[in-house]
Parts: sequence; structure tokens; C-alpha cells
Amino acid sequence: MSTATGTAELPTHTEASPWPSYLKRVSIAYLASRLCVIAGAAIVAAQEVAEANRLGEPRPKNAVGLITQVLTSWDGAWYLRIIRDWYPTSIPPDVTYNDMEARAAFFPVYPMLVRTLDPILPGGDVFASLFINFVLGAVAIYLVGLIARDLFGPRIAYRAMVLMCFFPGSVALSLTYSEATLITVAAGCLLMLHRKHWLAAGLLAAIGSGTRPNGIGLIVACAVAAFFAIKDDRDWRSLIAPVLAPIGFISFQLYLYDRTGEWAWFRVQTEAWDEGTSFGLTAIKNTLEAFTRPLSSPTDTLTAVSVMVMIALLVVLWKRRLPWPMVAFALVVLALMVLPSTVTARPRFLYTAFPLFISAAAWWPEEHEEGWGLTIAMSAAGIVALTGLYGVLGAIP
Repeated sequence: MSTATGTAELPTHTEASPWPSYLKRVSIAYLASRLCVIAGAAIVAAQEVAEANRLGEPRPKNAVGLITQVLTSWDGAWYLRIIRDWYPTSIPPDVTYNDMEARAAFFPVYPMLVRTLDPILPGGDVFASLFINFVLGAVAIYLVGLIARDLFGPRIAYRAMVLMCFFPGSVALSLTYSEATLITVAAGCLLMLHRKHWLAAGLLAAIGSGTRPNGIGLIVACAVAAFFAIKDDRDWRSLIAPVLAPIGFISFQLYLYDRTGEWAWFRVQTEAWDEGTSFGLTAIKNTLEAFTRPLSSPTDTLTAVSVMVMIALLVVLWKRRLPWPMVAFALVVLALMVLPSTVTARPRFLYTAFPLFISAAAWWPEEHEEGWGLTIAMSAAGIVALTGLYGVLGAIP
């Protein structure tokens, strides 16, 4: 249980610990959740074949190709462009998202990882992209389990890992997106902060801040951890973590500046992707429209559901408090989710605030175990629906 200073006592584990059994069950749950993603993509593939038959057109490529097309769509296509062509050397005036140079908005760690391992793995860059995320997704869920076990014991850790497997936002673990990379390094960083391994935490935070914009939540988490370590224990070595944490973000900006001759990321974000700040008004507006004009916009519905789930998870976080560095990371991720004026609350952003799921698993009453099972079942159905919705380009992910 967390203390007032933001640390937690590690529960003791006996030789009869059920941890190995829990890990086996979670492994099965993870595979089942990935099958849910494939099922959603297969529905889209079947719809495309049916549409081609109706129009008397040649059938699209084989089912594997159609499913892969779903898993590499939206932002995944931009990451693949970086993997293949790397970053541009110049940005045109008034750049738009129709220009290839708009790929400068996407951070480099995930593409670098794929480019490094692609020559080793069979099947080309698409297979490498999806396989790496499959592996990283499993590692991320395991690390979340270790955090939950340190805080609340094996039973709560098992619950948290199963929820991480089936929460609809986990669809990002099977797309060519960077969430799997970020959540893996973020979970590792928060675990190291909790165990006071400052150098490891700082290095992982540096990787995270070069993986996605919301990776800067790790910079804040490191700063908060150092504050409490100095306040409570006069542990000045803790400053290693926040000093190292911003290196990834800063290095990427300097690299783009050297490559393009300007602060390219900021201009591309503004001009090509229209990423201004509405201070949450877009999230509120889309949520209200989802109620005033039901089902008129799948994107608005997705925003509304994400906002309501966010509020519920924040209430649970208040009731089942975590160490302050973990709270800080989750709150920064959520703030960066609702602040933008374009893409706002989404399941994959909620998923990145994974400490909330640890709180939910710890808070859930044991006497309502049936309700927990129903929640997991509904989440599994949500994965299928969300994958299909993204696959038919019915909502912005």
C-alpha cells in the first residue's frame, strides 16, 4: 500500500506463490486478446471481399494481406514511411498531411527499432513492425504486473495484467504504432523508480521521451520521484533520473534541426496536423455532441466513451492511490490526451496511462468477482469492435 511520501512497501512472497500460475493464465489471455484484434480485422477483410463481389470487381488480395492492411493503417502507415525512407531533409512551406514530409511529426525510437531488427527477422518490414509490437506488448504487460505485484501482491497483479490484455486500447499493441514501445519503457522506468534504481530509470525515461510526445510524462515522473527521495531520504543520486529523462526528446529535436535546418517537428505539428491546444474544449464539445446527436459520428462516440472511462478511472485512482511518480505519469498522459484541439480522448491514450489499471485492479471488490469477469468480456468485445471501426476508417484512432 502507498504511503504519504509516495512509496510503497513490498509485500512478501512465499514459496507457495501463485505467481507462475498467474503468468501462464495471462499468457493465454494475451494470445486471446490478440486473436480479438485479428477477428476485428478479419471482419473488415470479409466486408471488402463481399463489397467486391457485389460490384462484380476482382476480389482483393488474400485474407492475410487484407488483415495486414488494417493493422498498418492510419498512423501505422506513417511509421512505415519513416522505416523505409527515414526523415525528410527539408519541409515545404505550408506543409499538409498530404505531403510525405509530414512524417517528421512522428518520433524515432519505434522506427529505429524496426529498422535495426528488420534485417534479422524474416518477412520484411511489415512483419518486423507487427512482430516487435507483439513481443513488446507481452513485455509491457509483464512489467505492469511486476509493478502491481510490488504494490499489492500477486492476485492484484494478475487482475491488472488481464485488464491490460483486454482493454480496448490494447489494440495499439497489434498495430504498427509506437504505444507498445512507450508502455514497455514507461513501465520499466516506473518500476525502476519504485525500486530506486535511478540510473536505469533515467535511461528508460530518455528512451521514452524519444518514443512519443506523451513520453514526457516520464520526465515528470522522474522529477517527482527525485523530489520525494531527496525530501525523505536526502538521496541526491535520485537527480540522475530527471537529468537523463529529457535526452530522447531533446536529441530528436536537435537531429531534425540539423537535418532540415529548422525546428521541423513544431512546424509540422502545427501546419500539417493542426495540433493546437483547446485546453479540453474539443473533448468536451465532442462528448456533448455524442449525446445530442447520438451515433452521428463514431469519432465523437469514441471520445465520449473515453472521457467517461477516464473519469471513472480517476475516481478509482483517488480511492486506491498509487505512488506519486506513477500518479504524475498517468495525469500528464491524460492531460496531453484532452488538451489538443484535434485528436483528443482515445482508448489508446487511456491505455498509455496504465497505472490507472493497477488502481482499478486493486480497488475492485472481491465479492463482485462476477462483475470483473463481465468487465473483461465487454472489453474483449470492445477490442473486436474498435479494430473493425479503425479498419473501415470509421473513426480516428
